[in-house]
Amino acid sequence: MDSKKLALLCRELADNKKADNIAILDLRKLPGVTDFMVICTGTSDPHLRAVQEEIADKLAVDHGLKPRAVDGTRNSGWIVLDYVDVLVHVMKGETRAHYDLEGLWNDAPRVRATKRKSATKRAKKPAVEASAPTEAADAT
Repeated sequence: MDSKKLALLCRELADNKKADNIAILDLRKLPGVTDFMVICTGTSDPHLRAVQEEIADKLAVDHGLKPRAVDGTRNSGWIVLDYVDVLVHVMKGETRAHYDLEGLWNDAPRVRATKRKSATKRAKKPAVEASAPTEAADAT
């Protein structure tokens, strides 16, 4: 899987667990150690753990991908999953504000991700619309 697809998938998985303010920074044209950085906010220690586990577990089971390293703990307010070309930062709000990774990497463009519409939210079109009688049919 290429690094951009992996970053977008990490964003989707974090969103599955209701992570807040999910950002993807494209670092490919900047000197650094990774291609993409995914940053998201969890509201509590259990929420950080849930987001981190969702990403790690789904990538391992569905794609055979395991992080090269996991740093931090939910009690530290910041967990980093290192997938070599993608770093995922799951942070508490106050930790994220304090370290301001987006400000540190402010010259990195953000990757825009569009949410997929679920089947239940799509507007259903009627199968067949009733047609109005034509004037020719009325004249007979």
